[in-house]
Amino acid sequence: MIEDWLEIEEAENGGRKLLYVLAEKEGGRAVVQADLIERVRAHYDNPRRIADDIAELGFPRAAAILRERLPTNAKTRSGEVGEILATEFMEHQTGFQMPVRRLRYKDGREMALRGDDFLGIEELEGRLSYLKGEAKSGQAMGASVITTARTRLNDDEGRPTPISLLFVSDRLLEGGEEDVALGRQIRNALGRGAIRAGDVTHGLFTLTGNDRVADLETDLDGADDAHGHVSVNLRINDHPAFIAWVYEEAENLGDD
Repeated sequence: MIEDWLEIEEAENGGRKLLYVLAEKEGGRAVVQADLIERVRAHYDNPRRIADDIAELGFPRAAAILRERLPTNAKTRSGEVGEILATEFMEHQTGFQMPVRRLRYKDGREMALRGDDFLGIEELEGRLSYLKGEAKSGQAMGASVITTARTRLNDDEGRPTPISLLFVSDRLLEGGEEDVALGRQIRNALGRGAIRAGDVTHGLFTLTGNDRVADLETDLDGADDAHGHVSVNLRINDHPAFIAWVYEEAENLGDD
């Protein structure tokens, strides 16, 4: 989906610092519409459960259940689309996987989950690496938003927040054998204080209607050398309309 939808420009900013500049291809949104909307729904509910709801209740009632999970507030919607696209892009472009779709576990459609916006895991030679992520979304984002995001990434000595690590590990421990093994590894690493700075990459994803590339470059220049860094700007010119369209389509399960 990512490559069919977006032009991807990659630039190295020295050391372990990468900047990705993303823009929609002409006609790309229409090409990936079905896939994109399915992925958005999957961040809020297990697709198998949605399919079961359709089979048991029919399309309108299944759609009503799904709508109860989706935010209605414009600011919340914008932020959550930022988190969703950050997850999808980072999984596509890096070796990190996000083992838990955290928006499924919100306790209120407008409530924000605590902790890191996204947390990626990669296992290399028996040792875990982590992607600690902040996602920001706005039509006219200011430089201060990026500064605030960097501050959050540097919190907890630059490591993933304990609440995020425990949330992911707890969900994994409820799963199958492979998930349980990974959840145990994460829990052990947290308990033993075994997460080193070099194990952590900082991810900063911005979804904007304006151009924030220069600010991201400046931010990366000032970022520490103890961690890897992946920063991204996805510019969507009709940002508010795009957000509204995403949820309008996500709510519509069709009738056949």
